[in-house]
Amino acid sequence: MSQEPDLATIASLVAEPSRAQMLLALMGGEALPASELAYRAGITPQTASSHLSKLLKGGLIKVVKNGRHRYYSLSSHEVATTLETLQVIAPLQPSVTHRSSTISPELCYARTCYDHLAGQLGVMVTNALLDKGYIVQDEGNYTVTEVGQAWFSMIDIDVPALHKKRRKFAFTCLDWSERTFHIGGALGWAIADRFVESSWVRRRSENRSLIVTATGHQQLDKHLGIRLPTS
Repeated sequence: MSQEPDLATIASLVAEPSRAQMLLALMGGEALPASELAYRAGITPQTASSHLSKLLKGGLIKVVKNGRHRYYSLSSHEVATTLETLQVIAPLQPSVTHRSSTISPELCYARTCYDHLAGQLGVMVTNALLDKGYIVQDEGNYTVTEVGQAWFSMIDIDVPALHKKRRKFAFTCLDWSERTFHIGGALGWAIADRFVESSWVRRRSENRSLIVTATGHQQLDKHLGIRLPTS
């Protein structure tokens, strides 16, 4: 009898609220210590240690030791993509101060989905690249056109080098807040990395939302015709 993937085990790991919060904290792409993950989840360090052990055993996260410190991150891009997709069908969490459910405006406006752009910013960048013919969508993937390769080169993104990386080049990642697609994969990472390096966006320390800088507003309008509302 053929075996099927054990979906129930993965579902049980994600289903526990504190573990879910720690996984979402790691969606920013940064490796975080247990103390920070405990703080984000609102639990004690001892409880966090137990949860992290289960997530490690389940293969959802990995750990890197640096001296006496241990830093945790999601185990793969596939885990991040799955978590982002699950958020599309997940109900909203109740607000701490109100009975109604709320969506964080900061996360909806601009955020990282593991290592690529998401939210309104990520979707608008993806759509602009499609509209200008820099990329084309083929089912669940994106391909860079000849004119697109020239444009990416202009902003110091080496498309041929990205194709050599040991990960998918560019795929459609379903955005949980916008309910449409943004660019994931190596190309998505390169775009986000370039935006940060060029100071078009700035990371927030408290969560994975991004601040679009004055330079970013100017350059997005200049290069892609994107006019974002003020965050």
